[in-house]
Amino acid sequence: MNELINKDSEWIIHFMGSLDRLLDSFEHLTANYRPTLNGERFFTDKEVSARLKVSRRTLQDYRNEGRIAYIQLGGKILYRESDIERMLAGCYRSAYRQTAT
Repeated sequence: MNELINKDSEWIIHFMGSLDRLLDSFEHLTANYRPTLNGERFFTDKEVSARLKVSRRTLQDYRNEGRIAYIQLGGKILYRESDIERMLAGCYRSAYRQTAT
């Protein structure tokens, strides 16, 4: 019990590793945290284009054609998560050919 605890101690190395993992987890959570407004999450056109792997210009075409609902606040365009999901569900096409199992 009279051991000297220093930075090379096995217990300290384990403890510091645990703190590093905790910090990494916390940074991941805060980077991906999207607060909700009335239970709804909102995304910018940059975030939506990255998630859907389409250009921002394509999103503008979708807006102009009425394919996707959006909110415009000043010069900022926001999309509701539920509207994105609705658009994707509406574009879903099931496989027309059955594969042999």
